[in-house]
Amino acid sequence: MILRTDGLDVGYRDRVLARGLRLTASAGEVLAVTGPNGTGKSSLLRCLAGLLRPLAGRVLVDGAPADERSPAFRRTVASLLETAAWYPNLTAGEHLEFVRYANRPVATDWFEPAVLADRLEVTRFASMLPGRLSSGQRQRLALALVLARPSRLLLLDEPERHLDEAGRAAVGAVLRDYAHRGGAVVLASHDPALVGAAQARTLDVTDWQE
Repeated sequence: MILRTDGLDVGYRDRVLARGLRLTASAGEVLAVTGPNGTGKSSLLRCLAGLLRPLAGRVLVDGAPADERSPAFRRTVASLLETAAWYPNLTAGEHLEFVRYANRPVATDWFEPAVLADRLEVTRFASMLPGRLSSGQRQRLALALVLARPSRLLLLDEPERHLDEAGRAAVGAVLRDYAHRGGAVVLASHDPALVGAAQARTLDVTDWQE
């Protein structure tokens, strides 16, 4: 089991958005967290990523507490939870190559940047700078970058944003591939088509609300 939470309360100060969350994610599994806006999906992902302290309970990744300051945790977890940051003078393709270079050594069976670029249609704009890209193109690039980085747990907040139907289908297929390589995926989504394409198990966060 890669991820487990025990009695997790998620929220801010005295406001509890979700109480007593108990979830697990094993190697080979995609878990989709669903529910209306404001029910704590993004806050839950931030807790799983070690960026937000839970009000109660704990998050364990590979048996250790989630701590984004830990080198071992950072090697295990990759996330796309907010707007991606770009190097303004690097093209889309150069961004992918840089991520590959920065995470050496990379196992030979991990995603090749060129393959990710093809599958997420980044190849069509690989020579362009981020400032010239549309919102949909930037989302495709951001997803390619987080997948290019080796990890065992992938956390995504609404990866379908700005994507058309073909883009959502492509992302779902790549997430299945990530899981087949032995990783676990937790994503927050409003899109049943993406959830279905990823063959995800669903968790409705409103089931844990007061």
